[in-house]
Amino acid sequence: MKHPDFDVLVIGGGHAGAEAADAAARLGARTALITLRRDAIGVMSCNPAIGGLGKGHLVREIDAMDGLMGCAADRAGIQFRLLNRRKGPAVQGPRAQADRQVYRETMQRLLGTRAGLDIVEGEVTDLIMHGDRVSGVELADGSQITAGAVVLTTGTFLRGVIHIGDERRPGGRMGDKPSVRLAERIDGFDLPLGRLKTGTPPRLDGRTIDWGALASQPGDDDPTLFSFLSQTPFLRQVACGITHTNERTHEIIRDNLGRSAMYGGHIDGVGPRYCPSIEDKVIRFADKTSHQIFLEPEGLNDSTVYPNGISTSLPQDVQAEYVHSIAGLENTRIVQPGYAIEYDYVDPRALTASLALKDVPGLFLAGQINGTTGYEEAAAQGLVAGLNAALSVQGREPALFTRTESYIGVMIDDLITRGVSEPYRMFTSRAEFRLSLRADNADQRLTPMAEALGCVGDDRRRVFNDKMDALTDARARLDAFSLTPKQVAAVGIRINADGQRRSGFDLLAFPDVGFADLRPLDPGLCDVPGPIAEQLERDALYANYIRRQHEDVAAMRRDEAQAIPDDFDYAGLSGLSNELKTKLSLVRPATLGQAGRVEGMTPAGLTLILAQLRRMERKTA
Repeated sequence: MKHPDFDVLVIGGGHAGAEAADAAARLGARTALITLRRDAIGVMSCNPAIGGLGKGHLVREIDAMDGLMGCAADRAGIQFRLLNRRKGPAVQGPRAQADRQVYRETMQRLLGTRAGLDIVEGEVTDLIMHGDRVSGVELADGSQITAGAVVLTTGTFLRGVIHIGDERRPGGRMGDKPSVRLAERIDGFDLPLGRLKTGTPPRLDGRTIDWGALASQPGDDDPTLFSFLSQTPFLRQVACGITHTNERTHEIIRDNLGRSAMYGGHIDGVGPRYCPSIEDKVIRFADKTSHQIFLEPEGLNDSTVYPNGISTSLPQDVQAEYVHSIAGLENTRIVQPGYAIEYDYVDPRALTASLALKDVPGLFLAGQINGTTGYEEAAAQGLVAGLNAALSVQGREPALFTRTESYIGVMIDDLITRGVSEPYRMFTSRAEFRLSLRADNADQRLTPMAEALGCVGDDRRRVFNDKMDALTDARARLDAFSLTPKQVAAVGIRINADGQRRSGFDLLAFPDVGFADLRPLDPGLCDVPGPIAEQLERDALYANYIRRQHEDVAAMRRDEAQAIPDDFDYAGLSGLSNELKTKLSLVRPATLGQAGRVEGMTPAGLTLILAQLRRMERKTA
């Protein structure tokens, strides 16, 4: 048998494929990225934004592993906002509007200059098998490329079908043909398959929007970027517009529901619950007379605007009618209609934690083919699959991400243990350890792992080591203090006169104490850079909570055998989401452990159930 052409082949140039190819090459594997069009690598197929709650954590973790998405988003960012700014750092999520063209160009430049990575244009139509093992691919022109491992990142292309009203056409996204022959090859593996759907809104010509009639949403004055290597935004910053649907909009939609691809019975796939179409909103939230729409510019030199909040599968004439009923959009020109897209996915329970298929050696899956939705979820899976494909070829142990150390680990564990009943989206509520899995400390959690694997560049290593040295030095200064309440009061910090001595780090745990309050105690603290001071404030603020959280999770694991009565009243349990109430009432889990494996269950939800069970026990005692 001849030597394979490459160590790793990555099929698909979307967000999952880009991260997979780059990760494999960073580990020293001879890698090829195969895509239909080189100029389509890094295309943002849906909204022109990166990050958000939970999603922003994933981007920070990708960056901590020296991945691409954070750097590309910073280069292309035209508006940065830290979501949940008024809440604690654990649930804050960075988000950026991106210039589509700059993002795509940046991603192509980063991949094009990656040593050990070749980019091949072509359509993969078949997988080469050596026994039961995947050993390469065949292209539409009949040529073959062999490899030690293959990463499949097909996005929405596997038997993709685009729906606009009663019109349906094959497509992986608007303007691109689907992958049918490759889907037929996957059929031959006898994997558990299903159909999912997602959708986009109509794109608008921003020059025809009445911006003066709309509210404006600017970015943050102090932008929070994604990459630990970035300092300030690279591009001019812009504002988004805000408008709302109204009763007339809803009337138009209700009158034409029968013409919607989804409500007209043309689509079998399940859509994302947390990103519903405008038809879904009008039906599911019939009591609401309006829904908010964010008008997001797609670039500094692009007049196209993405109206976030009105994705649809209605016919084009209905889309035009309901868009024109919205304030500020009365005379707006639609440059591309909204559409729904339906595609095949593989039940992720067929995967290992390395994202390798259990029953098809040599084949790894990442992205929407695993039942997820979103750029960030796809990119994080691409990172995991690319690393592990390279490690498998090199004969090394897999890189496994756990729930205790990363949101990436939470997502992978959720997918391979629970599967999906709808497109999976990351939320902070999915993580038991979210107080310690903050966006701000992703590098402290994961960059050492990346260094141990050998996938970190010199710039990343230098920046990280400098930061850790600064944190260590500043923490040592704080821990050197041993102050009585009287000594603390002498510098203007008010705490209880309980006689207990405290270090500077202990004092930072008090909500009203900041790093600046401690500088009178040690002039050397004045030299600590602002970002280092902020990091220590957050670490101190959460230290006691994190310790308790780990104790609570350990106790929860002991309580997994707790029996749940068959007539347990989930509907009457305050604090549990309506979605979970419905699922739990249907499944009727017999134990707390079974309840924990219900799709969408959160640690907070389990805590509520356990507390109610304890109350019931006390009443009957």
